[in-house]
Amino acid sequence: MKVILTQDVPRLGSEGDLVTVKNGYGRNFLIPTGKAMAATDANMARLKDMANLKDLRVRKDSREARVVADRLAGVSCTVRVQADEGDKLYGSVGPREIATALEDQGLEIDQASIVMDEHIKMLGVFPVTIHLFKDVDAEIKVWVIRE
Repeated sequence: MKVILTQDVPRLGSEGDLVTVKNGYGRNFLIPTGKAMAATDANMARLKDMANLKDLRVRKDSREARVVADRLAGVSCTVRVQADEGDKLYGSVGPREIATALEDQGLEIDQASIVMDEHIKMLGVFPVTIHLFKDVDAEIKVWVIRE
């Protein structure tokens, strides 16, 4: 049985893919749960329309992400923390603190898009990457200073 996936299904395919599955799996699971639709001529035409809309949406989101990346170019933020005499922090600076510092500057960045290998645990200046879209990243400088 051929079906068109309406959402990503692990180990089977992603949204918009035309896949062949066993009849029972398609009729009893994929179609009733809304994860797929039968591959009829009408649904194939609908698939093409969905693909065109998805492509337009992706291009629009990519353009918007590039605009935000241009705004973030050269931006730095300051995070004030408590530290001991050896410049070691009492705690750490993570995505939440960086997102709050950027919000104080009027930049709304989701903390989930802030990419850090590990939290900052020392005073200093650190480069931090912000992942905005598939191929769009921006790098900012984070100044961690004593409170």
